[in-house]
Amino acid sequence: MKFRFISPTVHGIIDYSAAVALISSPFLLGLGESSPMAKWLSVVTGVAVIIVSLNTTYKFSILHTIPYNGHLLIDLMAATTFAAAPFLFHFTGIDMYYYIANAVVVFLVVALSDNCEPSLTD
Repeated sequence: MKFRFISPTVHGIIDYSAAVALISSPFLLGLGESSPMAKWLSVVTGVAVIIVSLNTTYKFSILHTIPYNGHLLIDLMAATTFAAAPFLFHFTGIDMYYYIANAVVVFLVVALSDNCEPSLTD
């Protein structure tokens, strides 16, 4: 089995699903108890995921301006931000757990994503 088994097409589906989750989860989970930043960082990141995804060179994009490998780099920066946020913004409780869990998931998705530049029909 290939170690990097998440194709660019599947990665795109994950991206749009994650965006919806990042925008809605703070309200469903009641984030923001330790800091309002815990709620709004997720929402803003979700909107950014949609913008980046619409611009990435993969199947579910419109503009195809961001190379797929550049997209993976942006994902790594988001995961790093999620991992650092609880410490930078003093998140506690569910706010902290939410961002640590998201960081782990994004790091895993990037690590398991095939990093070859896709054709736009893949």
